[in-house]
Amino acid sequence: MRKKMLVIGMVILSTCVAAGCGNKETAAPPNEAHQEQEDVNSITLRPEVVPRIKIGQPMMVALADKLQVPSQVEVDEERLVRIGSYVTGRIVELYVMLGDSVSAGQPLARLTSPELTQAQLAYLRAHSRTALTQKAADRAHHLLEADVIALAEVERRESELEVARAELEAAKDQLRLLGVDSTALRELTDNGNILPSVTIKASRSGTVISRNVIIGQVVQPADTLFGVADLSSVWVVGDVPEQIARNVQVNQHVQIHVPALGNVSFDGLIVFVADTVNPLTRTVMVRSMVENPERSLKPDMLATMHVTDTAHQSLVVPETAVVREANLDYVFLAQGNNRFQRVPVELGPEVADMRPVHKGITQEQKIVVDGAFHLDNERKLAELE
Repeated sequence: MRKKMLVIGMVILSTCVAAGCGNKETAAPPNEAHQEQEDVNSITLRPEVVPRIKIGQPMMVALADKLQVPSQVEVDEERLVRIGSYVTGRIVELYVMLGDSVSAGQPLARLTSPELTQAQLAYLRAHSRTALTQKAADRAHHLLEADVIALAEVERRESELEVARAELEAAKDQLRLLGVDSTALRELTDNGNILPSVTIKASRSGTVISRNVIIGQVVQPADTLFGVADLSSVWVVGDVPEQIARNVQVNQHVQIHVPALGNVSFDGLIVFVADTVNPLTRTVMVRSMVENPERSLKPDMLATMHVTDTAHQSLVVPETAVVREANLDYVFLAQGNNRFQRVPVELGPEVADMRPVHKGITQEQKIVVDGAFHLDNERKLAELE
């Protein structure tokens, strides 16, 4: 009997606790709490605000993303020449400064060299020997006609003449390699005047972008003294992540943006895509050519290369349909009777004022495509009230 009474007491106690016995406050039903949470994202629009919004649907469009590739402006190596001395010598004069514009053939510097003097003496000796062997050959022909010498002697002297001519041409080529031009060579041949120095000249027109020499410096043929580049066209070189390198092709047009130049953009053409991947950065080197008639693009400037990706069908909403709060994106669903529901969505980066939709809404749903900002302000005011 006592066991039965104990069981009945426990049942009554459980029933009292479930019913909230002795407690004046009662818990809200789950449905009411859920409805209260939904009300935070719901808004019934006032009639005077209705003209500020526009209702539409998400669209399927052919969307082409723009890949942003960190890049750097570089000199077009096909328009760059590095100029040095053909002979060991000492610089005695400099005619240009860093940044000067020069023309092809313009003097850059002058140097003196014992090696140059020896080469000129060798040329004069070869020239004199050629003249003597020429006279000897001519005399031999006259003696042969007078039947004074044999034919073999004539042939020997003609052979000596051919050797002398070859040595003269070799000495002339050596002087040309040392930087002696045709005018100076003619002066040397006619008057025998030894040139005390030789001029280092620009081999192409452009801008002096490097000068690695001073007056009095002794230079070697292996030294690079000047760099002259035509900057009317430059390279912009970037590193594309290997995952998207397949979307970059030769002859593809790109846009170049240089932060140092403000909002100015340049049109470029991809001329090279590397066949190898950098194992340290997992990137592929891409080179584009950009016309630079105003010389506003300068070597070593930082830039961003915008590469247009292959177009693909994607569900998008206008940027004006999106509101952002607490690092989340939202759009408003139209529910009829001027009532709207704010729902979270996952969107991609903006492309041409459109946001690709990854998750949250479908193409069939009606949303606020313009004026979402005003609608969200109304929702916040209603929440404060």
